[in-house]
Amino acid sequence: MLVISNLGNSIYGGTNGGCSSRGFSLTFIMVSKFIRLSVYFLLPFNQMCCCVSGVCRYPLGMSGGQIQDEDISASSQWSESTAARYGRLDFEEGDGAWCPEITVEPDSLKEFLQIDLRSLHFITLVGTQGRHAGGIGNEFAQMYKIKYSRDGSRWISWRNRQGKQVIEGNRNAYDIVLKDLEPPIIARFVRFMPVTDHSMNVCMRVELYGCEWLDGLVSYNAPAGEQMTLPAHPVYLNDSVYDGAVIYSMTEGLGQLTDGVCGLDDFTHSHVYNVWPGYDYVGWNNESFPSGYVEIMFEFDRTRNFTTMKVHCNNMFSRHVKAFRQVVCYFRSESDWEATPLSFSPVVDEKNPSARFVTVNLANHMASAIKCQFYFADAWMLFSEITFQSDTAMYNTSLPYLPVPSSEDDPTHKVDDSNTRILIGCLVAIIFILVAIIVIILWRQVWQKMLEKASRRMLDDELTASLSIQSETFAYNHNHNQSSTTSEQESSSTYERIFPLGPDYQEPSRLICKLPEFAQSSEEPGRWTHKSQLVDIPNGVPHYAEADIVNLQGVTGSNTYAIPAVTMDLLSGKDVAVEEFPRKLLTFKEKLGEGQFGEVHLCEAEGMQEFMNKEFLFDIPEELPVLVAVKMLRSDANKNARNDFLKEIKIMSRLKDPNIIRLLAVCIYSDPLCMITEYMENGDLNQFLSRHEPEGQLALLSNAPTVSFNNLCYMATQIASGMKYLSSLNFVHRDLATRNCLVGKKYTIKIADFGMSRNLTSTCITKKILLYFPDGKFTTASDVWAFGVTLWEILNFCKEQPYSQLTDEQVIENTGEFFRDQKRQIYLPQPVLCPDSLYKIMLSCWRRNTKERPSFQEIHKALLEIQP
Repeated sequence: MLVISNLGNSIYGGTNGGCSSRGFSLTFIMVSKFIRLSVYFLLPFNQMCCCVSGVCRYPLGMSGGQIQDEDISASSQWSESTAARYGRLDFEEGDGAWCPEITVEPDSLKEFLQIDLRSLHFITLVGTQGRHAGGIGNEFAQMYKIKYSRDGSRWISWRNRQGKQVIEGNRNAYDIVLKDLEPPIIARFVRFMPVTDHSMNVCMRVELYGCEWLDGLVSYNAPAGEQMTLPAHPVYLNDSVYDGAVIYSMTEGLGQLTDGVCGLDDFTHSHVYNVWPGYDYVGWNNESFPSGYVEIMFEFDRTRNFTTMKVHCNNMFSRHVKAFRQVVCYFRSESDWEATPLSFSPVVDEKNPSARFVTVNLANHMASAIKCQFYFADAWMLFSEITFQSDTAMYNTSLPYLPVPSSEDDPTHKVDDSNTRILIGCLVAIIFILVAIIVIILWRQVWQKMLEKASRRMLDDELTASLSIQSETFAYNHNHNQSSTTSEQESSSTYERIFPLGPDYQEPSRLICKLPEFAQSSEEPGRWTHKSQLVDIPNGVPHYAEADIVNLQGVTGSNTYAIPAVTMDLLSGKDVAVEEFPRKLLTFKEKLGEGQFGEVHLCEAEGMQEFMNKEFLFDIPEELPVLVAVKMLRSDANKNARNDFLKEIKIMSRLKDPNIIRLLAVCIYSDPLCMITEYMENGDLNQFLSRHEPEGQLALLSNAPTVSFNNLCYMATQIASGMKYLSSLNFVHRDLATRNCLVGKKYTIKIADFGMSRNLTSTCITKKILLYFPDGKFTTASDVWAFGVTLWEILNFCKEQPYSQLTDEQVIENTGEFFRDQKRQIYLPQPVLCPDSLYKIMLSCWRRNTKERPSFQEIHKALLEIQP
């Protein structure tokens, strides 16, 4: 059994940050260990833009055996069979764990288990376990502390971001308890020290998770961070996790500039919960530095060949904060500093307030220390992360000449040269033959894979070319059905090669009926014609068809579209049914969200009313700008992300429903690629309802805004209507929730998925399990399950998370009960405002058998009947 827990921040959660997020998995040597731990490691990391932490979570070798016995030591041992080498997580050798010689007393830190990693590592996570020994042992550490060292001489006590040293450990002898280290530590030596509140016997098994610290940075010295006074509240820009000495300056330590967390665009907010404003950044005011610069010195473990330095800077110029205007770096290779420094001046950006990495080219300088002077560009300069890219320096050493004895000098060692040459020739021939055989085998496998991928690349290139060709406009044609049908006929063979339907996939007949590209043939009932090509409609079409054939990753990382091949074919024709919008008419207002590949901005669009087709009307005078959401792909996004973005434009341009967010226009003539969508002024439904109360005496007393039960039903009906439209195209949303439903005027609801929701809570993974676990696949049926939870949220005014009264372990157990269907599963309770008729709809959405769940058409009809 695996116990999942956290320190300070939740390790659960989705992401709208740069790590968006996105999740990852760790491969363990033992398959059994992987099965036990994969539940945890497949979860997305904390909701933060992680420069290092989010991907640096590999087991460092206690459980896998990479850490040798001689590198594991302890202060004492109870017996030879409980020595330090037996303190490996999930191993039962010896007596099953490391146990100190004497009973651990309260406030005693004499006993410890020490691990030598042989080199500096970035450690983000620790795991502990007690002594089980097949049921014989029952000793464990309820609490413990961690000390670490980079050189083996100076030991540092780890503290979390709130200053707490004690870490909660195990509650029994067999569970593995994993704890995030927030902040992470950079160390070679790590000590686990059991802590108790009463005299008791303890034993421990441990593991460290992280990765090698390739920067090689062992300390930085810098002026202490300062306090900024704002009208609302002070902002503390000190390095709160610095592990060196801090008086007037910081010396011989590491801290927030190397903790792997990049600050937000707005430095007054933080990725980290329960901390003060400005926590993510270390900042200085130019009035405190008459020289006009801040000097930071970086010490490294050895002489290195430096290529670049990356500095994550805030650029919120509205608060008089800008990235540095110039940096001058000095290098020390041995004991002296080089006389000639390196100077670099980045481009000053006064248009985009986003925080960013500034890359400084260090021109392959050899050094063991670097001293950089960062010059102010405005009143304040704020850094959240500094990283270095380097290679360990290699020097040629002069070796003394050693004469090689010749066979002629010693007659007893003479060799028959002819036989030696024959032997060497045979060996070389055999090696060449083996290499040739291996190459042939590998080539056949690679060639088969290339053939499989070739058609997909053809589609990617075709889409890119189709959307990149510059023309005067992508004029929308009211009679586009005829032209798009022709283009689809030309590419039909391509789609057939790229997206072959599996033998168990059946095409829903109503999908063919509803799309204008197909028309029923009067000659043969049950068959449909598409430009003289006949498509068979199989009998016995299943209620739900799987939709895991084509996956498109959204740029903000909040969701992945899942679209069946046929739907993809029909939705993504050659033409784009939206026009190119002049980029100069967009005015930036606010960032709404971000992800690994892009960002979503709130913008004002001038002249959008005149620009849009008449079928889409705005209730805003033509002379006023229109608020729109602009989804922007980062210019440095890779080819796959770019192609997915272009495909997403094509798909969204075809989705036209009153309850689906509408794609208005695009900017694809130049980078960054943008899609412009509707913006709903009341934000997402989750936040909207959480700010309101149901009608009644309590609302009158608190003077809070209210939403009537009738309007709640009206909003739920609109969501069902939008999902009915998506399901008619066999389009699976995969993340239906109140946070992805946007609210406009007069309680208008439109379904979206732009990652515009704010930070998710620690129960995010619980919600994911609730929505998808009983099926194990993303289908329209899983969307129906999610709709039931969404309806439950609406009727609770989003004041409560699903199953908030249960622990994470109980939630996971409960989902297993749904799967086993032994009538022991716990359903979400009936909300106070929910009549029996609505609760019956919810329960029908949560039926274990997917075929027994209602369709969205049936749900929509039932909600219409309930509405007063």
